Amino acid sequence: MLLPVLGLVVLAACGLTVLGLVTVQVGPVAVAIGVAAALGPVAVVVATILWADRWEPEPAKFLLVAFCWGACVAAITALLINNTAETVGDLLLGEGGGSKLSALLSAPLVEEAAKASFVLAILLRRADEFDGIIDGVVYAGFTAAGFAFTENIYYFGRAFADYGFGDATSTGVIAAFVLRGVMSPFTHPLFAAITGIGLGYAARADNRTVKILAPLGAYLAAVLLHALWNGAAVLGGAQTFLNVYFLIMVPMFIAVVLLVLLHRRREQRIVTAALPAMVQARLIAPSEVELLSTLAGRREWRRQARRQSGRDAAKAVARYQASVTELAFLRRRKATPDHEQRKRELLDTLRTSRADAVRLAGEGSHTG
Repeated sequence: MLLPVLGLVVLAACGLTVLGLVTVQVGPVAVAIGVAAALGPVAVVVATILWADRWEPEPAKFLLVAFCWGACVAAITALLINNTAETVGDLLLGEGGGSKLSALLSAPLVEEAAKASFVLAILLRRADEFDGIIDGVVYAGFTAAGFAFTENIYYFGRAFADYGFGDATSTGVIAAFVLRGVMSPFTHPLFAAITGIGLGYAARADNRTVKILAPLGAYLAAVLLHALWNGAAVLGGAQTFLNVYFLIMVPMFIAVVLLVLLHRRREQRIVTAALPAMVQARLIAPSEVELLSTLAGRREWRRQARRQSGRDAAKAVARYQASVTELAFLRRRKATPDHEQRKRELLDTLRTSRADAVRLAGEGSHTG
């Protein structure tokens, strides 16, 4: 019981520290402006990640902790180490050298490690429920979304404190919003997603060497892409930045999206292939196969339950659908000491949620 409490205390302490440091640097009004401007981009990013996580949604509490980890722990870690690197760089390389050292070396190494550490912890702690690349992308994306949210608050606040909203001759918070909130809201999630892909691949790999090299190689690729992005902004001019943006960053983003779509279809095939056996085992009804085999069918089922029997019935149907998916994935995993226990837990959830949905549907019909 003490470990979750201690974790919440650490998250809160890191978050308050970051908020205090940013407020001292830019002022409370600028922080408020920064928060307001940062809400839009983070909402888009979170909605996109949740869209990717449709077949087997991760527990909301873990996604919330992932976001808070990025916004608080990863942010304060990066802030402290990057500022130290900048100070050392100024001493060794002269004035201005520290900021370049921090942007090109410290920030990519530290920030990607800080974001990925939570995903690695989830993989080690919940290995039997970490189902591959989609899970890696989702958890990494949430930590990165939290990190980017905190970072955007500072940059938007800094822009407002220095230039206000901006005008034709100066760059203010509007210009910063266009650059960070419109053109590149997915930069941090993209870097983190690459590491998440490596961790997700390692989660289902049988070869021990692959389990080590896949995450390490993905992390180094994320660091290099991050360093390239920072280098284009710090060392290159506008043309260099646009070249990197359109020729490298946009294609990489499209490639990750296509990979996610590919694995979403793979998840659908896994579930669809498992449904006939579940019918034979009398875990699901034959009439439910079509509803469970597509996201559209599942969504319509929940909507109908909500319309006819209320929100609790829709939640029960959602739990039932999620347990069916988990059982389908469990059938493909290698047997482990926890395998049978996890199977019993899922079967109990399936039966309980189905009974709840039927009961609530009956109550809704009786009330109507």
